[in-house]
Parts: sequence; structure tokens; C-alpha cells
Amino acid sequence: MKKSSPRAVKVLLFVTLSMVPVIVPTIALAQTGQTNDDDKGVKQDAKDAGHSTKEATKKTGSNIKKGTKHVVNKSASKTAEGSDKVADKTKP
Repeated sequence: MKKSSPRAVKVLLFVTLSMVPVIVPTIALAQTGQTNDDDKGVKQDAKDAGHSTKEATKKTGSNIKKGTKHVVNKSASKTAEGSDKVADKTKP
């Protein structure tokens, strides 16, 4: 086996170390860019869920209001109908 010359080792070491300042920030920026995209996606998903919940709540409240009116009106009409029957039966 042939021994490496100290000059070749120094050159190889110099080339490798000179690339580190370029490679490390590139990797770091690539990771933070990916994280920001994920955060924006999560944030938008949360906003969408909030809007959906708001619309569902409004729709449910509207249906409850309609149902309550229906029940009140139906019971009032049945009460009036019952009182008319009682009034008819009690007439002399």
C-alpha cells in the first residue's frame, strides 16, 4: 500500500472543511423552510376548523329556533282545540 502524502491529506482536509460553511446553512434553511410550510398548513387547518364549527353552530341554533317555534305553536293550537272540546261538553 502506498502511503498518503501529508500534502494530499492537507488538501483533502482543506477542501472538505471549506465546503462545511456552505453545506450546513443550506441544510438548516431547508429544514426551517419545511417547518414553516407545515406550520402554515396547521394554522390554516385550525382556521378552517374554526369556520366550520361557527357555521355548524349557526345552523344548529337556527334549527333549534325553528323547532321551538313549531312546538310552541303546535302545543298552543292543541291547547285551544282541547279547551274548545271542554267548552262544547260543558254547554247546557
